[in-house]
Amino acid sequence: MSDSVTRIDAAAVRLEPLDRRWLEDVAALVADPQVRHFTRIPEPPPERFAENWIDRYVSGRGPRGPREGFAALDAEGAFLGLALAPHIDHDGGEIELGYMVSEGSRGRGAARAMLTLMTRWALVELGLQRAYLIIDVENDASQRVADRCGYTLEGVMRSILLKPGRRIDAGLWSRLPGDPPPPGEATATAG
Repeated sequence: MSDSVTRIDAAAVRLEPLDRRWLEDVAALVADPQVRHFTRIPEPPPERFAENWIDRYVSGRGPRGPREGFAALDAEGAFLGLALAPHIDHDGGEIELGYMVSEGSRGRGAARAMLTLMTRWALVELGLQRAYLIIDVENDASQRVADRCGYTLEGVMRSILLKPGRRIDAGLWSRLPGDPPPPGEATATAG
């Protein structure tokens, strides 16, 4: 990484419940070819996809809601990306997590900060027993983030459906409350 890249202060990153205040930022993520390539966002996105996507997360929110979405913000309140829980199984004690970083925030530590906060939320605040990530094996940057956040690669799921017309090989990564924290992280996620 170049010395000219300004790192994001991970301690200052905060997550706020996703709503339409960030519609313009979410629309920019939806329009980003790299984000669409590695996510379940349809190609091409249907009209009003960003609005409907936000509304889906808002309607899924609640003490035992099936999903949750957050806008990740830096110390000045600038949008860094999305931290998402597209599937929460409260009864089974499991949660799928994901993150999308805006183009200007990539390579600055935003994804790691977002995943660290989401993992702590899932395993400590919600008390779930397993957090998992599904990452395209071609997405080297996201795999590095998972590894740096203490996730373990369980294996590769071959030829899974990412979206209509696109099958991928995806790594299944997980973290449990009793897993050792990664270097530099306190034991806050330990159960």
